[in-house]
Amino acid sequence: MKIAHQFERLMAMDDVAWARHANPWSGWTRLPILPLLALSFWSRVWIGWWCLLPFLALVVWTFWNPRAFPRPASTDNWMSKVTFGERVWLHADVHPIPGHHARMASCLGMLAGAGLAPLIWGLWVLNPWAVLLGLVITVVGKLWQMDRMVWIYQDMKDKVPEYAQWLR
Repeated sequence: MKIAHQFERLMAMDDVAWARHANPWSGWTRLPILPLLALSFWSRVWIGWWCLLPFLALVVWTFWNPRAFPRPASTDNWMSKVTFGERVWLHADVHPIPGHHARMASCLGMLAGAGLAPLIWGLWVLNPWAVLLGLVITVVGKLWQMDRMVWIYQDMKDKVPEYAQWLR
């Protein structure tokens, strides 16, 4: 969990940023970031070093995205609950989550991470099938993990009153 806390600090995720990040637009506009990063890296073949411009724009977007949208009027939707589950996951050292959730979320994170190997290799050697395989594994693993985050939130909101207050 320490690495996750470091990323949370790096992203400067305070309560206001988390509230804005619960906007479904924030979550849905983050999903295409990895495929677009892959495309920007691949574009070095066509545009040379200019490929760094879309790459850097995507990195900036990644950091700005949680603050780019207003706090949602309602958080009773799947994507907002994904965000809540991520917060619950990050604070499992304070309010432990059930072991079956922790194990599965970790496995799904590893699955998503495993897709990075063929993705990076494919981008390096310009193998489109490896890139596609890596993207599919990573995105499917991430989407599955996101669904687990909703489940974690649903189970924990009744145990921790603060978590229940996020839903409106």
